[in-house]
Amino acid sequence: MLDIRQLHYFVAVAEDEHVGRAAERLHISQSPLSRQIAQLEEKLGLTLFERSQQRIRLTRDGRTFLAETRAFLTHANRLESLARRLGRGDEGGLCIGYLEYAMHSGVLPNALRELRDSRPAVHIALYNQQSDVQLEGLRQRSLDIALVCEPPPPDDPDLEAAQVLNDPMLLALPEGHPLAVAQRITPEDLAAQKWIGVMHKESALRHDTFIAACAKAGFTPTITMEATEPLAALGLVAAGLGVTTIQQSLRHQAPAGVVLHDLSWLNYRTPLWAAWHKINLRPLVEIFRKTLVPASGEIPDLTPQEAG
Repeated sequence: MLDIRQLHYFVAVAEDEHVGRAAERLHISQSPLSRQIAQLEEKLGLTLFERSQQRIRLTRDGRTFLAETRAFLTHANRLESLARRLGRGDEGGLCIGYLEYAMHSGVLPNALRELRDSRPAVHIALYNQQSDVQLEGLRQRSLDIALVCEPPPPDDPDLEAAQVLNDPMLLALPEGHPLAVAQRITPEDLAAQKWIGVMHKESALRHDTFIAACAKAGFTPTITMEATEPLAALGLVAAGLGVTTIQQSLRHQAPAGVVLHDLSWLNYRTPLWAAWHKINLRPLVEIFRKTLVPASGEIPDLTPQEAG
């Protein structure tokens, strides 16, 4: 194995064609420098210099070896610089799993914009996957960060998580609906409506939690139609086919023909969690985690006025 220090010594002697001057430039004694050059030649089985009492000059093979050595040392310097940038999290790649809600709510785009502003060289790969697939990706190290609707269990041996959003729900009505101009909407008002349910791919748990929250508030929604995601449900509302609830962070995604009302008495929210592996091997993952998870530990919770 070549000694990089010896290669630096060789380049210095070759450039100066004088061991004494090279030794002075390298801040070492002349004798140890001569020994290092001799050891390099012995290791290579190659005569690098023609020596005389007056001067030292490169052989033809030495000139060839010098060109390659300079290229090698330049690459080594670049490699060291790259390693330092990776160590600081300035470069590298991130593999991020996410739910569509993480994108629509702005949580993921905002975090990525903040990361890109400070670290433009980072490569981002995004994977739209269900929560269970994302968590398995974290375990297998194919994902660095997951944005999921439910966190791993608290006693999970591999994974950790923190909540990044806890979104209240808004009632979405067709523009011509009698309740669209109501000053106050009661549970009794909603009991008589045709509801568009949102059946998430994730699990039946969220649907059951929503039904339970409605029952606790004093009504049971009559679901006559189902959509697989909130924006599709909004399209059905705009067509006058029923009412639904959407996350408050999606209010700006509502199409024309939809009116939104606050339901402060409905105790149902949509959470979003960031999850990651407990063993963090790369600084960049920690940097992005801190971008996603508020340092204060407070979960963003927009009031109707803040939301728009």
